[in-house]
Amino acid sequence: MNPILALNYETAIESLGTDYYDDVVAAEFPQQILRFRNDDLLVQLGLDPTQVSDENFIEAFGKFSNPSHPFLALRYHGYQFGEYNPGLGDGRGFLYGQVRGIDGELYDFGTKGSGRTPYSRGGDGMLTLKGGVREVLAAEALHRMGVRTSRCLSMVETGLDLWRGDEPSPTRSSVMVRFSRSHIRFGTFERLNYLKRPDLSRKLLDHVINYYYSHLSSIDSSERYARFYTELVQRVAELVAQWMAVGFCHAVLNTDNMSITGESFDYGPYAFLPNYNPDFTAAYFDHYGRYSYGNQPGICKLNLELLQQPLGAMIGAAEMTTALAKFEGYYFPAYKKLMLQKLGLEGDTTPVRDELLVTTLQLLADTQVGYHQFFFDLSQAFKLRWQLDLNSILNETELMPEVVGNSGYHKWLQLYHQALSDLPESELNSVGNMLDRSNPQTILLRPQIEAIWEAITQADNWEPFYALLAKIRAGN
Repeated sequence: MNPILALNYETAIESLGTDYYDDVVAAEFPQQILRFRNDDLLVQLGLDPTQVSDENFIEAFGKFSNPSHPFLALRYHGYQFGEYNPGLGDGRGFLYGQVRGIDGELYDFGTKGSGRTPYSRGGDGMLTLKGGVREVLAAEALHRMGVRTSRCLSMVETGLDLWRGDEPSPTRSSVMVRFSRSHIRFGTFERLNYLKRPDLSRKLLDHVINYYYSHLSSIDSSERYARFYTELVQRVAELVAQWMAVGFCHAVLNTDNMSITGESFDYGPYAFLPNYNPDFTAAYFDHYGRYSYGNQPGICKLNLELLQQPLGAMIGAAEMTTALAKFEGYYFPAYKKLMLQKLGLEGDTTPVRDELLVTTLQLLADTQVGYHQFFFDLSQAFKLRWQLDLNSILNETELMPEVVGNSGYHKWLQLYHQALSDLPESELNSVGNMLDRSNPQTILLRPQIEAIWEAITQADNWEPFYALLAKIRAGN
């Protein structure tokens, strides 16, 4: 028996009825080669990875054999680059199934690249192999960095030649399975509002709260709905703080790419910052920088504001306005905490620490040293004597020649030394530990991803891909 097919699949979305999805079938592929399997997620599902073969993965997620449940293409709309688009929906994927993890929570298996659906809009419904490789890497890297993210359960190469305008073509194809808390999006509610179906919106919102905000289920309905929106604002604010701290630019923050659970997902043209630049834009087609790195907090807040219209049938406008006004109050403390941890400092902010953060970002902007390299070098160079000797800080790193001549360096040096001096001597060892945990050596910069892809395309060599994944997971 295939352990994946034998999982106890639930009918949470299916039970809502066909107003929310279409039954679809998967494409048939000429070839199935398992290129990635996530054994960590098998454990989370209560499976023993040694008892799940590669062929089990291929049967379930490459051949899509013997399903015990229908495959569902979910319906949704969305604001794409500020323009409302009612022609969306799952166009190259579907909800494969929903299962409980050993933590008792419900998780989705969602495909990407599994063929045409009613929402493919003339596309082939397929995923390039490079796109699959990039999403696997992004999800694992973000997970390692502490970002609340979907992950990839599997990726199968499918043997098709695809033609794409943004890749040398023909290019290889894949089908991926994404593991996430939910595939319900902001745009799922926007569609129901567009159709003027507040009854379906209320039904969906009750579903979302029962499954993903269950601690609110016993509260009176009007307060329950308002509390849901407030908590969603907090989740999204804290998520974007995580992106900003790890230097991640999602690139396509349309409302159909915003999860109702406040989880990060769908990694297309993403990029990690090479150096600190708020105007950095990851997508080549984002000509005006709408989704630039520095715009991400504001865009996420705007998307939450747009969501107020479809939620207006259940939640009062004044209550949502009050909730959204708390966005910055959630975002900035979360961002500061994460950035202080990158400097090795745990605990509350202080005036010195606040000024240190501002000065650190200014130093990074002025010198254009590597954003990730700066913090990693700080973690590698840290010495207990830094608390006593200001001039010993960073004096043994390769960054010194690049930063020491900057006019802001000495201010940064004094502030960092003061922040360390404010700590009891007994807490100094925790600084080094925090620096190590918060600043991994391996970061997915574009040249590194391209080198991985070149090895695959030139020699079908997957060893660099697997080696990189191992380093990411180890935090090396």
